[in-house]
This record gives sequence, structure tokens and C-alpha cells, in this order.
Amino acid sequence: MRQHLTAAGLLAMAAACANAYGQTGTTIYGDFDEYLGVIRSSSGAQVTGLNDGAILRSRLGFKGGEDIGGGYRITFTLEQGIGADSGSAADATRLFDRQAWLGVVTPVGEFRAGRQNTQVFYIGGAIDYTERTTFGSMFNTFGVPSRYDNDLSYKSPRLAGLQLDLHYALPENTGATNNKGVWQLALDYQNGPWRTGYAGVLATPNRATATVRERIEYHNVYLNYQYGDGKIYLAAGRSNNSTANANGANAGAILSLVASPNNFFAGTDANARRYYNLWELSADYRVGPAFRVGAMVGGAHDTSGGGASVRSANVGAYYDLSKRTQLYGFASVMKNDDAAGFRFSSSAAPSANLAGNDINGRRLTGLQLGILHRF
Repeated sequence: MRQHLTAAGLLAMAAACANAYGQTGTTIYGDFDEYLGVIRSSSGAQVTGLNDGAILRSRLGFKGGEDIGGGYRITFTLEQGIGADSGSAADATRLFDRQAWLGVVTPVGEFRAGRQNTQVFYIGGAIDYTERTTFGSMFNTFGVPSRYDNDLSYKSPRLAGLQLDLHYALPENTGATNNKGVWQLALDYQNGPWRTGYAGVLATPNRATATVRERIEYHNVYLNYQYGDGKIYLAAGRSNNSTANANGANAGAILSLVASPNNFFAGTDANARRYYNLWELSADYRVGPAFRVGAMVGGAHDTSGGGASVRSANVGAYYDLSKRTQLYGFASVMKNDDAAGFRFSSSAAPSANLAGNDINGRRLTGLQLGILHRF
């Protein structure tokens, strides 16, 4: 029944938006991203799956706004993730799991409120040539904070090449006096062939329950240089948002990457004391108008000395069939240290993946072959 209601709701929304197009400037958009993924472990285990979202999670979205005069404009976005391989909702508990926000553009910047993507998510295209989403991206393997509920944000105008973003996601729960929300800060500078910046996330544990007082931090700095037909990407980061779960020694996150309950965490996970330094170097080159190739290397170093470091490498290619449709392929390798248990991920978690002793301390290889269509 829930699936029928969800589908009916989306159809009704689409019809309403289509009828209102001339009045509000509402746009219906989305993408389908589907790939064949093969993952093999040095343990001998192997899985093959038809997966959603190597580059972009498949989605259906509605966005638009209304000019209200005086340099002011009301804006909105509603966006639902879809499993292209099954047709199911990415999150069965939400109608719009990816974004649901209302904003106002003013002469001094844009203000938004609702479920929003994080700034770390938005700068994916500046982190590496794959937009930090494929098997081979170390930042994607570690886990990127992607979006939070109850998020209030401000985006400044770009002045002399520099733009500022601030976010605060409210905790909104009965213990609000003991809980803090999730803060974000980002600075992005662009000038000619150069782009550089910083994006960070900071969250404080529940004061009433915390036995581990460490805040959860995620910091990223990046530098890009456009050289003729290609680009060089350098990114570095630091975070303690990695922990064990049933899938492996580092296959979980302490602070949820896509909105933890009420945007806070208990503060009881001792893994919060383990910090990782992340790095990645990549480059791409446009061989022709429709064909681009790239490669990258990266790693995450366990600074606690616990032997939970990991290294990765990747090569890949994109071919544009048209302005809206793209073919892609990536080959990746990742080596976990003895105490590390990271595993491959993509824009959407692979429906077929390895876990446990097949990733802990193992060397993993992965292949992705897919198609992305935007509409």
C-alpha cells in the first residue's frame, strides 16, 4: 500500500507541476544511473550485481520558484531517490529522501530551510575526477556526509571569486537542552584555471548520554587546476567518523551520513577517538569532444596507530553518447591494512557487496560499467 501511495503521490505532484509550469517556472528533472558492478576480494569471494548510482543516485525531482519583486525570489526543491535496478524508493520511510527545502534569494545571498545536501556533497566535482562517487574514490569509501534534516543555511554571493556557505541542522527532540545540531562551514574560491576551498562538518554528542566526549568532525580541503584539455585534483581531509558494524571493521559511520535521528548521536562509540587523515590525487584528460579518461590514487591513514589504514587506486573513462546520455567504466583496487575493514561504495550503496572477513584486512578489486541518462 505504501508503494502505491508513493507512486500516486509522485504522479499527482508531476501533474500539478506540469499544469503550473507557466505560472511558477517549476521544472521536473531527474536521472537514471545504472551499472554492472563486480567486486572481488583477496579471500576469493566475488559478487556481481546490477546496481543503481555509480555517479548519481537515480532520482526524480521538482524545482522552481517565483519572483516576488525587489530582487527577491522564492525557491524550492523536492527530490526522491529511486533504485533504478528495482524501481523501489531509495528510502521507504520518506517521499522525498534526498532534498526537501524552501528558500529565498535576496540581494545579500540565499537562505534555505529543510532537508538539504551538505557542502561536502556539493564540492564532489572538486575532490576528484569521478566527483568522489565511484569505487576508487577514497573520500567516497570513507563516507561523505550527504544531507541533513531541519537544516538552516545561508549562501553568500560570490565576491572576488570567493563564496561562503553556513549551515546549522537543528536537533529537534525532547532532549534539546542536552543535544547540539550539526554545523557546516564552506569557503570556495575560483579564479581562472584555479579552484580551491574548504568544507567541514562538526557535530557534538548528546550531553546527557555521552561517555566519549569527542565531537564528530569531517574536514576537506581541495585544489584544482585546469590545464588545457584536462584537470588536476588534489584533496586532503581529516575525520573520526568511522566505526565497525555488521559489514566490517570500518563499514559504518558514527554520525549518520544522511541524517541521524534528530541530527545528533549518543556519544558512546570509542571509535570517535580514532582520527584518519585522508588524501587523494587525480587527473583527467579530454581525448576528444565526447571522450574523457582519468586516474587517481588515495589513502586514509589511521593516526591512532591502530593499523586501520587503507589505500586505493582507480582508472576510468567517460563517453558522451549525447548531451543527456553518458557511458562510463571504472576499474579500482583497494588494500585494507590488517585492522581495517573499508569496502567499496558508489553514489548509492551497491546492492551486491562484500562484508565481514571478505573485506577486513583484504585487498579488493572492482569493476563498474554503466550508463547515466539525465532528463
